[in-house]
Amino acid sequence: MPTFDVVSEVDLQELRNAVDQAHREVANRFDFKNTGTELELAENEIRLHSSTEDRLKALVQVLEEKLVKREVPLKAISYGNIEDAAKGTVRQTATLNVGIDDPKSREINKFIKGLGLKGVSSQTQGDQLRVQSKKRDDLQQVIAALKGEDFGIPLQFKNFRD
Repeated sequence: MPTFDVVSEVDLQELRNAVDQAHREVANRFDFKNTGTELELAENEIRLHSSTEDRLKALVQVLEEKLVKREVPLKAISYGNIEDAAKGTVRQTATLNVGIDDPKSREINKFIKGLGLKGVSSQTQGDQLRVQSKKRDDLQQVIAALKGEDFGIPLQFKNFRD
C-alpha cells in the first residue's frame, strides 16, 4: 500500500550558517556599531539582544534576510515578546518550531479526511503524520492539497513508497 510521511523539519546546518552570516553582518555594519547588538543560537532558540527596540527590529530583519537566502522557512521561527533587560537594553527570543505538535496533527488529519478521497487514511506517529492509500494518485492529490493550504508550519513530504 503506497504511503508517505508529512514532517516539519529545519536544516540545522543551514540555520547555523544563516545565524553566523547575520552575526558577521551585524559586526561589520556601521548602524550596529557600539549598540551592543548581538545574536546567538542556542538549543532550539535564537537569542537577540540590542540597545533599543529599533535596533532589535533591524536585527530581526537582518536575520530573516539571511534565513530566506539560506532557504530556511520563516514559518519555522516564532518570535517571543520584546523584554526589557539590564541597563536599558532589550532582548527577544526566537523559538524554532520543529515537528508537528498534537493540535496541528489533528488539524492536518481533519483536513485530509475533509478532502473526501476514498481509501485515504492518516495517522499521527510521534511528531510526524503517515498518510496511506490504495492509489498513488490519491496520495499525490493529498500532497497537492496540503501544499495549497497554510497550517502555519513548514511541511515536507518524505518516504513516498509504493
